[in-house]
Amino acid sequence: MKTAPRHSLLEDVQALAAAALVGSLGLGLLKQAGLITGGTVGLAFLAHYASGISLGTLFLAINLPFMALAWFRVGHAFAVKTLCAITLLSLATDLLPRCVSFAGVDPLYAAVMGGLLAGMAMIILFRHQASLGGLNIVVHWLQERFGWRAGYLQLAIDLAIIAASLAMLPLERILVSLLGAATLNLTLAINHRPGRYMAA
Repeated sequence: MKTAPRHSLLEDVQALAAAALVGSLGLGLLKQAGLITGGTVGLAFLAHYASGISLGTLFLAINLPFMALAWFRVGHAFAVKTLCAITLLSLATDLLPRCVSFAGVDPLYAAVMGGLLAGMAMIILFRHQASLGGLNIVVHWLQERFGWRAGYLQLAIDLAIIAASLAMLPLERILVSLLGAATLNLTLAINHRPGRYMAA
C-alpha cells in the first residue's frame, strides 16, 4: 500500500500562516457586521459582544482547555500545530484593524464571505493535520475515527450555538448569521472528505 506524502515543516508553517490570515479576514467581516457564528469562534464572539474584551484574546482563552483532548485523543503533532494555528489566528484577528479598515459592510455579504473565508482556513488546517481548536478538534477526530462528515457535524453544533445567542443578538442578525454558518459548513462538506486529499 502506497504511503501518502507528508508535508514538510516549511509547508506546514506556510499553511498555518495562510489559514490565520484568511481566517482573520473572515472573522473581521463577521465582527464588522455584528454577526455570530458557531464553534468556539461563536462562543468567543458572544463573550466579546458581552464584555468588550478583544475577540482574539477570548478565542485563545476558550480554546486552551481543548488542547488536552487534542494531545491525548488526536496526537501530539496535531495538538502542537493546532495550538500554533489558534495563537496565530488570535494575533491576526486582533491586529487586523491596524491593517484593514471597513467603512461599511453589507451583512449578507459579510455572512457569505466571512463563512467562506473561515471554511477555507479550516480546510487548509485540516489538510495539514491541524484545526482551529475547540469543537473543531472533536469534529476532526470524529471524521478521522468514524468517517462522519465534518461539515454536517459542525453545522449541527453551530446551529445550537447560534440558537443560544437569541438572548443577546437581534433576530435579524441571527438569521443572517445562519447564512454564514451554512456557507462555512457547506464549504467543509463539499471540499473536505476523507481520502480526497492524500498528503498528511
